[in-house]
Amino acid sequence: VQLQASGGGLTQAGGSPRLSCAASGNIFSINIMGWYRQAPGKERESVADITSGGSTNYADSAKGRFTISRDNAKNSVYLQMNSLKPEDTAVYYCVADIVISRTASSYFWWGRGTQVTVSS
Repeated sequence: VQLQASGGGLTQAGGSPRLSCAASGNIFSINIMGWYRQAPGKERESVADITSGGSTNYADSAKGRFTISRDNAKNSVYLQMNSLKPEDTAVYYCVADIVISRTASSYFWWGRGTQVTVSS
């Protein structure tokens, strides 16, 4: 199983980039998908997550500015980020709770991360 994220880069404050992440490999089903981030010198934190049914959860810092969505047919999750601030600068990691077969338990997979840098 592999999670491949894209869409990071350098953006100005107030920008609206969109992160994408696709899961590939031996996948039977995916439960929760989401995004974490880690800023320099800080602990990794959850940004947002979404269930297979579309229920969402956001960190307080993301509420009202970020929107998470997913495409179950494509095993993909997205993060639309609006009104970015310099403090949103971080490495953003895609995560997914994946089941690889009908009889297997789920396992929490991490992508490699994509850098988002917000300039003031």
